[in-house]
Amino acid sequence: MPQHEQAMRRHFHEAAARRGFSIAPAQEAAVGRLSRLASELARPAWTFPRPPRDLYVWGPVGRGKSWLVDTFYEGLPTNRKRRLHFHDFFRRLHEGVNRPGARHDGQSAVDSALDELIGDSKVLVFDEFHAHDAGDAMLIARLFRTLLDRRITLVTTSNYPPSGLMPDPLYHHLFEPTIALIEERMDVLDVSGPVDFRRLASPRPQDGGRRFATGLRLPPGDPSLESEGLTPPTPAEATSVGGHLRDLPARAVRGDLVWLAFDALCETTTAVPDYLALAERFATLVLDGVPPLAEATADGRQRFANLVDVASDRDTRLILIGADPLATLPGDRVPTRDLDRTASRLAMLGSPANPS
Repeated sequence: MPQHEQAMRRHFHEAAARRGFSIAPAQEAAVGRLSRLASELARPAWTFPRPPRDLYVWGPVGRGKSWLVDTFYEGLPTNRKRRLHFHDFFRRLHEGVNRPGARHDGQSAVDSALDELIGDSKVLVFDEFHAHDAGDAMLIARLFRTLLDRRITLVTTSNYPPSGLMPDPLYHHLFEPTIALIEERMDVLDVSGPVDFRRLASPRPQDGGRRFATGLRLPPGDPSLESEGLTPPTPAEATSVGGHLRDLPARAVRGDLVWLAFDALCETTTAVPDYLALAERFATLVLDGVPPLAEATADGRQRFANLVDVASDRDTRLILIGADPLATLPGDRVPTRDLDRTASRLAMLGSPANPS
């Protein structure tokens, strides 16, 4: 076995041991393929007539996809690498494409925006790729073709197999050429398995754990709110906070904590860039007035799922006050895997019946 492949395999097993677990059988094939890719990337370019095959790692929520690719990324000795989350990447791509004067030197707006995002990187790790919005389908298709046509090695994770992308049957056909491109140009690795690692105990933040896992799901008036110092905001505390190119109404801002209402955040025309802006500024996000999700609009449920995604990825503490969102997770217009991912992440948060 080549030296660099051995080193990456050892790196994976040592990283798992530091977190108190071992590589699951469902992850072994991915560990082997990622280790082989590390060895391929370490070879001089002149020995490779073609760049290494790109990788698409998929599986249900909680199977360690992000951990696998993050560990691979950390173990690569090169500095010419970039790790980006889908939400953040796509937000910044939109900004670059729509910036005045984005077209220059004969390049398309997408090419120019990619140059800014990727720089001289030769390896791009692209976490939690998905495609639900028909309006973005063509831009995502152009993005993937551009990435695969450059000599940049792409490693991406997804909760969906390629054939499950853009699941809405009204628009799925728009994405079929991109699905075919992924299946042709990328090695598809399935890491499905019985173990949901998100449900395993996590260390406390001061011990190297995640702040998101210290969040709470509580009914109004629960005694835990007072013990957490979460007294209800007064009308005098009402203010606005900066979202993405807009101001968002907040019930209160207390240091690095922002308190918002579900209706004002999820039942209005907010979007992922707004949630990213909040996560960049605040360590704790309190959302009150959370209804049973069956009573929210379909768009409100999708925005809520996106908010939970962003809070988890950015390790923002999320405190939900109201009905238990896990009680009912309807499937109307929110893809089933999105709901599964949301439920898995919310299950990490403490509640009276499930203290953290």
